[in-house]
Amino acid sequence: MPAKKRFKTTYSGVYYIDGISVKNKPERIYYIMYRKNGKLIEEKVGRQYRDAMTPARAAGIRGQRIDGNQLSNREERELKRKTEQTEKGKWTVDKLWNFYKSQKPDSKGLHTDENRYENYLKPKFGDLEPKDLIQLDTDRLRITLLRKKKPQTVKHVLALLLRIINFGVKKGLCQGLQYKIEMPIVNNIKTEDLSSDQLEKLLGVLNNTKVNLQAASIMKMALFTGMRRGELFKLKWDDIDFERGFIHIRDPKGGVDQTIPLNDSAREILSTVQKTDSPFVFPGREGKQKTDIKRAVNKIKKEAELPNDFRPLHGLRHVYASMLASSGKVDMYTLQKLLTHKKPEMTQRYAHLRDDVLKNASNLAGELIKEVINKKKKDTKKLKPQDAI
Repeated sequence: MPAKKRFKTTYSGVYYIDGISVKNKPERIYYIMYRKNGKLIEEKVGRQYRDAMTPARAAGIRGQRIDGNQLSNREERELKRKTEQTEKGKWTVDKLWNFYKSQKPDSKGLHTDENRYENYLKPKFGDLEPKDLIQLDTDRLRITLLRKKKPQTVKHVLALLLRIINFGVKKGLCQGLQYKIEMPIVNNIKTEDLSSDQLEKLLGVLNNTKVNLQAASIMKMALFTGMRRGELFKLKWDDIDFERGFIHIRDPKGGVDQTIPLNDSAREILSTVQKTDSPFVFPGREGKQKTDIKRAVNKIKKEAELPNDFRPLHGLRHVYASMLASSGKVDMYTLQKLLTHKKPEMTQRYAHLRDDVLKNASNLAGELIKEVINKKKKDTKKLKPQDAI
């Protein structure tokens, strides 16, 4: 292809050739010529319309490059190539997060974590490597989020960031944080309970054949076994040992499979559940694992006139635990095992209910001592004077 004709301008080292714009109109394409380190450099600096290039602007760019204040096109390309290579080897928070997701496709709560990451972590830390984070960064995020979010939500966001980074450290991909993330103080020890009247009314609604039978069975199981919502959704017929009387809980919140007793009430509930081709006891659509039942249980909650802040499934787990703790017949260690709590601290929220039992027992001891003393006084008064000598 023959070289296009060059047209000189009034500026030294600046010329242009005729070209065609994207709108198929004539357009000048400007070039500059200069020497750097004894080497002649000739390069394009821009187009007349697309880049708003003029001879004066081209001359200004030429001067910048001669003085070394601006890189040549070749130097710019080389720098970009090196930068891309460097960036490719970097394990930024965003890159770690995507790898973390790929390794945990079936992780519980992944969808929720994705929302937390996209909304709160990616905008601030996505392009940074963990080693570049300083305490001020996470402090600012915590303070900003606490202005509009609950402490528990903010704690979940910061915990996710720490989890992503720790994952990268464990895989040998990055350095860990050089400081400890300060978590917001959370006071979320909420133990929901129902009065005897509320419980009686709820059981009446659950036993009504007009309500959603599957939802009723799930709520009864939560009440009589203390199982979590997710554990009930994942429960399979193969997990129930009717002969030995146990329920195997797979992949619980604590991470390690657990076994709890199949009590008589749970056995009776399961005997009324109709089996299908699905392996799940409470299957969802097309026999797959159920993912939500909020609408049905909220309808039952409304019909039973339960408090507005009462959580239909997790609240019943609390009721189960509260009744056992307040009975005085179950110690905290046993309750921990029944609730499949990983740490005893989780069970301590019910300890105050057991305290009432202990107080009553302590008061009883005092009353028994008083009875002994009073009895002795009465016996002394009954003695005749000669008997007392």
